Formats: sequence, C-alpha cells, structure tokens
Amino acid sequence: MKVVLFCGGLGMRMREFSEHLPKAMVPIGYRPIIWHLMKYYDHYGHKDFVFCLGYRGDLIKQYFRSYDETLSNDFVLSEGGQVVELLNQDIATWRLTFVDTGAHANLGQRLRAVQPFVKDEEIFLANYTDGLTDCDLDEYVDAFKRSGKIASFLSVRPGATFHVVKARQDGSVEGVRGIEETDLWINGGFFIFRQEIFDYMQPGEELVMQPFQRLIDEGQLITQQHRGFFMAMDTFKERQTLEERYESGNMPWAVWRGPRNHAAVR
Repeated sequence: MKVVLFCGGLGMRMREFSEHLPKAMVPIGYRPIIWHLMKYYDHYGHKDFVFCLGYRGDLIKQYFRSYDETLSNDFVLSEGGQVVELLNQDIATWRLTFVDTGAHANLGQRLRAVQPFVKDEEIFLANYTDGLTDCDLDEYVDAFKRSGKIASFLSVRPGATFHVVKARQDGSVEGVRGIEETDLWINGGFFIFRQEIFDYMQPGEELVMQPFQRLIDEGQLITQQHRGFFMAMDTFKERQTLEERYESGNMPWAVWRGPRNHAAVR
C-alpha cells in the first residue's frame, strides 16, 4: 500500500529551523521527523512512498540520495576504514517517488498532483508528516476496509496546554477548563483513502474543506479515535519535547523497535 507524504510545508511556526529546512526535515535525534514516520509505516509493511515536494524539496532529495546507513545502523569497519559491512539497513527495501507539487500548493492540489502515482492503488495512505503516533496501523486499516467508506482520518486528543473558556453573552465567565478535560478531538493527519477520493476533489480546493464536506454529506468520511500516544511538531517547543523523549528513550512512536523501545533510536 503506497504512502503519500505531504512534505512541502513552510513550517512558519518553527522559524528556528524552517528558514533553511522544510518542516519534514527538522531532526529528532540523528534523523528528520519524516524518517521516523517512514520507519513507522515500514514497520507495518508499507514501504512505497510518494513525496509531495514543495518548499526546499531539493534538500529532501539530497538527503535520501546521499543517505548514510551507518548513522542509524550497526556496522563493521575494516581495512583502515576502507570497507564498511552493514549489519542491518533502513531503506534498502523502500521505494521513493519524488514529485514537485509546487511551492505554494495546498494539500488538495498536492494530492491531485500525485494521482498518477497512486492510480493503481485501490486503497492508499497519506500523512501530514508533522506528527508521530503509536497507533496500531494494521487495526486502523482493517477497520477502514470493513467500513467500506471512501476516506478516514485519525482523531487524536489535542496536546497543547490551552484552556477552554465558556462565557455568557455579557462576557461573564461560566467556567475555565484545561483542554484535556474536554471532549475535543482534532485531525491527526493520518489518512486512508480509496481511489474514489479524487472524484470528490476539484482543482484548487483544500483537501479537508470542500472535498471532505462532500464526503460528509454522503456519509463517506469516517474517523478513528486514538487515545494512545500522539504528538505533533508544530512549534519549536514541541520539537524540543520530542527531542527530550528521544534522548531519554521514551519514544512510543518507535514501534519498529519492539521490546527495545526503551533504547535510544538512532
């Protein structure tokens, strides 16, 4: 099953990095966040990736063209450093398609631009590439298949420390609650689509606006709520939190490590 990766964003709320890096290339440990996400999909057997490139897409191309397996794998060095014997590999089984979908395109335009590259897929996956989760992808996909619907997204609890305010018309406050105490759910950016999604899209439209509303009107859009780990990397502070988790070994998203998940991801 192919995975479409929306990786053309500017990341305006992460200016510390995004002035010279596309958001998907902001690092967590040795590797960019997009790598952690691809390892997640790889763990569930999905190894065919379609990159929707935009802002500084050249850096994403260069990264994978010059990928250094020794940074994240054990290896044996011999003959004075002339021979490298990798003991395991990350991307040897991955197939990567790089498509320039425009520097200022929205998600709907990016998805339409890569339609030719997923046309043979009855069902395909897509992702914002700015969040990580420990959701069981097999269960998520199986539930979608059983539904018979056209599109699905993962709903997650908001992680920000905002307070929800309820006020009367005159401005007097009825109550203030932490956002985690509400029943609010947000789109986590982990999508599953059938080919029919393209029948609901028109040129220039944003994916989760008009096309999703058409799906809603016909009862063809569902969501799965995930109460486990999810964290988006929308701000520099959230990036710091993910980096701290990485350094401490507390990385629920690293499902590919199994029982070794307590050890640092390389």
